[in-house]
Amino acid sequence: MASEAALPKWASEPCIMGIDEAGRGPVLGPMVYGCLYCARSYQMTLSSLNFADSKTLKEEKREELFENLKADESIGWAVDIIDPKELSAKMLKKNKINLNEISHESAIGLVANVLNMGILLTEVYVDTVGDAEKYRTKLSGRFPAVKFVVAKKADSLYPVVSGASIVAKVTRDRALQEWVLDETAENMNRNFGSGYPGDPETKAWLKNHIHTVFGFPTLVRFSWGTCTPYIKDLAEVLWESDKMDEDSSCGKKQMKLSSFGVTKSKRKSEEIESSGKGHCKFFQARKLEQLTYF
Repeated sequence: MASEAALPKWASEPCIMGIDEAGRGPVLGPMVYGCLYCARSYQMTLSSLNFADSKTLKEEKREELFENLKADESIGWAVDIIDPKELSAKMLKKNKINLNEISHESAIGLVANVLNMGILLTEVYVDTVGDAEKYRTKLSGRFPAVKFVVAKKADSLYPVVSGASIVAKVTRDRALQEWVLDETAENMNRNFGSGYPGDPETKAWLKNHIHTVFGFPTLVRFSWGTCTPYIKDLAEVLWESDKMDEDSSCGKKQMKLSSFGVTKSKRKSEEIESSGKGHCKFFQARKLEQLTYF
């Protein structure tokens, strides 16, 4: 999502950009990366627009500032919304992608998209995730023509990052408010509190909104440790095993997938996966075999 406008006249001037996120810590809802960009010559005016770290502002003020910047033809903005299912899938896949890497790629995607629009970015200010210098080096390696400033609390230090913080926060808040719970279980409600792991209301909502077979609603980041106590109570899933013993036939043995999102024996699960076990009828019916080389 981005500001819907033709390429502004100032796009060919040297421009600055700020990048920040909202919703990194909650167990519910998307993580949103937002950016704000403008001509470097507009920097002084930007400083007078009362942007601040979104966490220090009340909701009404954030909404007001967001509407103001949207109406300002000297400012551009864009967001990357990463939904809970995508976050958990990446963090639990075989080749896991941690939250820092997901964050880095989102920021890189925003920079690339704005450059591809034809904006002459010369400076980008980023609120750090992880080691600031390593992050700066990574960004500079991808975009050598752009100067990067990566710092802790950048949303409090640089107005252009403060603006990006407001873009990200308001977008996430609206996404949560407008989230449609597609699941049809009885007693579904939206009383989930702040969505943060330590919130008792959020914990109570998680406990009351988990299905023993289908797990959590799509609003939930089920890879978060907060979910682990509830996942243990899910129904056990049994996969028919391709025995692959001396007789190379499908036996009656069962392999247990006792939970999802919780790995009890990483080595064993990797051995089962690499051996091709676990789906014998599906693969045999289609005469499929594991490809070990090209």
